[in-house]
Amino acid sequence: MSNTTVRLTMAQALVRFLASQRTEINHQRVPLFAGIWAIFGHGNVAGLGEALHAARSHLPTLRAHNEQAMAHAAIAFAKASRRRRMMACTTSIGPGATNMVTAAAVAHVNRLPVLLLPGDMFASRRPDPVLQQIEDFGDGTVSANDCFRPVSRYFDRITRPEQIIPALTRAISVLTDPAEAGPVTLGLCQDVQAEAFDYPESFFAERVWTPRRLRPDARELADAAEIIRAARKPLIIAGGGVLYSEAETTLKRFAERHGIPVAETQAGKSALPHDHPLTVGAIGVTGTGAANAVAGEADVIIAVGTRLQDFTTGSWTLFQNPQRRLVSLNVQPFDALKHASVPLVADARAGLEELATALEGWHAPAQWTERAQGEMAAWTATARRYTSPSNAALPSDAEVIGAVQRASAPSDIVVCAAGGLPGELHKLWQASEPGGYHLEYGYSCMGYEIAGGVGVKMAHPAGGRRLLPDDELGNRPLGHAGREADHRPSRQPRLRLHRPAAARLRRRELQQPARAHAT
Repeated sequence: MSNTTVRLTMAQALVRFLASQRTEINHQRVPLFAGIWAIFGHGNVAGLGEALHAARSHLPTLRAHNEQAMAHAAIAFAKASRRRRMMACTTSIGPGATNMVTAAAVAHVNRLPVLLLPGDMFASRRPDPVLQQIEDFGDGTVSANDCFRPVSRYFDRITRPEQIIPALTRAISVLTDPAEAGPVTLGLCQDVQAEAFDYPESFFAERVWTPRRLRPDARELADAAEIIRAARKPLIIAGGGVLYSEAETTLKRFAERHGIPVAETQAGKSALPHDHPLTVGAIGVTGTGAANAVAGEADVIIAVGTRLQDFTTGSWTLFQNPQRRLVSLNVQPFDALKHASVPLVADARAGLEELATALEGWHAPAQWTERAQGEMAAWTATARRYTSPSNAALPSDAEVIGAVQRASAPSDIVVCAAGGLPGELHKLWQASEPGGYHLEYGYSCMGYEIAGGVGVKMAHPAGGRRLLPDDELGNRPLGHAGREADHRPSRQPRLRLHRPAAARLRRRELQQPARAHAT
């Protein structure tokens, strides 16, 4: 680092550092952090609040009314941005901080980056205990923020102003690493936020962060290719890692080149368009009859960028072939080694590219490819019967989904989380473009979709309509969750669909099918 220094408070240094981080998207350099969601109060207003106010022209502060909701908006923004951009969230100490713990778990399970900056107790302990401070009779170092430890990829408590230098460096490395991505929590002791230090100016130099594309190990690649070459009934399971790696085009070419059917997890849905000839749709407990029939016979399952959780595998009852082998392509070794898989630790796009080269000249048997296509054709016809208009007084979930689908544009994004509706959407919604299906079904947190819709719209401000179906929330007053965040993109069109509204929309379509539309 340079010997030249600048004297700043810890809070000022944190804000200046975040504002100087960049990433590249479509060959254009943009801020890594789109802004900081904030609810100011005891523990963050005097230090971090002042610093954010001074920097508001180049690091926007977005005011919210509920800590969990604003964190959900930040998480949805990161997911919709394919983990290329992210947001931070700051709260007061005590209940303000613990209100974010559930959202931290959402980000942790779904491997999504978000920077959490809760206020913390006084490092000096002079006014100990302060308002809202948790007192542990046996450990004086404990605060409410320790709740974040099990749901953070990286956790630190800043008790000296100079500690922010290594802490932020580690935080950004975790947030931008495809293998480690998840929530980072930095507990900011409230007295330390206002303490000054002579920081190296080089610490605030602009830095560009781009995803690391890990190439596969030669031995692992050879082992995986050997197993796939011997396959007679191969199946690809596309997970969220395909989208985060921006590998959907590579996946499409790989599947076409080798004639392999592709099934999709909740996180991986939209990796292929719904009408691609090799897609068999959603897989697992919430899957299509086509995908599950193919999975039941598959002798080699190629899992790409998926955690293979129980809903995907039917708690491992889905794969019935006793000779089946599992090849797991994943950037995170923890996932690649699950369930006695043959691991291929690599970035999804890079791994598929090298695997395609290693499989040059090989193609799945035509009878298997045709069998998968026949299963998908039969399923599509079945699904169409359930989603088509009827004269029922109370339409089914499938009919409502069909009505919304027909009123939607290919560029629309459906947002949902928790309950029964994600299961219906997974198998019935027809996603046309990558990222057009935005489900939080890793932690399955009720209410994510309300604030999450704001985050999605912030990530795609020029997009078409945004569809936000609620499930359990459908019978509550819409304002219950709708007022959780007061930041709204400027008058962008969107549709929040919950059960009563869905029924009205569906009945309106039945009455005027030629003019049905969503507003």
